[in-house]
Amino acid sequence: MSVIVVLDQIEKSFGEEKVLSAISHKFEGGKVHGIIGQNGSGKTVLFKCICGLIRPDSGKVLVNDKQIGRDTDFPESLGALIETPGFFPQMSGYKNLKLLASLRNQISSEDIKKNIITVGLDPESKKPVGKYSMGMRERLGIAQALMENPDLIILDEPFNGLDKESVKCVYKIIQGLKERKKTVFLASHNFMDIEILCDTVCEMDGGKLTIIKE
Repeated sequence: MSVIVVLDQIEKSFGEEKVLSAISHKFEGGKVHGIIGQNGSGKTVLFKCICGLIRPDSGKVLVNDKQIGRDTDFPESLGALIETPGFFPQMSGYKNLKLLASLRNQISSEDIKKNIITVGLDPESKKPVGKYSMGMRERLGIAQALMENPDLIILDEPFNGLDKESVKCVYKIIQGLKERKKTVFLASHNFMDIEILCDTVCEMDGGKLTIIKE
């Protein structure tokens, strides 16, 4: 497998706090890469750097041989769930995804509905997202990340707020992505989730990345 994501001496600070410290690593395509770490360990900031949402103070992020922030602002064919998904609370789940999909106009209404069904939600429901439980919002966020069939998927704590049935559903989705040789980055503070689902495992602690399994 070829290398998809390269981190080259990534550093990031906010004020006096160093959040990422000289991080270098190469991630192969077609694998599920697990990042374990407690809240505040730097996982989310690292993911935002890969997505192009945050620029590192120094170092380089390359996705498919393109440097983020120089060759391109954002990686191509990327789907991401980072932190709490932002949706219009007065609109239904389907209408939210329909609106987001219209920005690039790459998928049909049927594709959107299939993705909503895949995460265990009802695409015909008129219930506004503002009345969704945390777990329902999280699953809709996963549907949003996957709906355009991206090659690179970043899921930051996708099990937050999920009940047992929802966790099973997300496990099945990630295992399906693995079978289709998608490149997935999965962050969790639960080592069991990472151990079961991931091909490689790294730990974030104090802004440093340590290889646990490769």
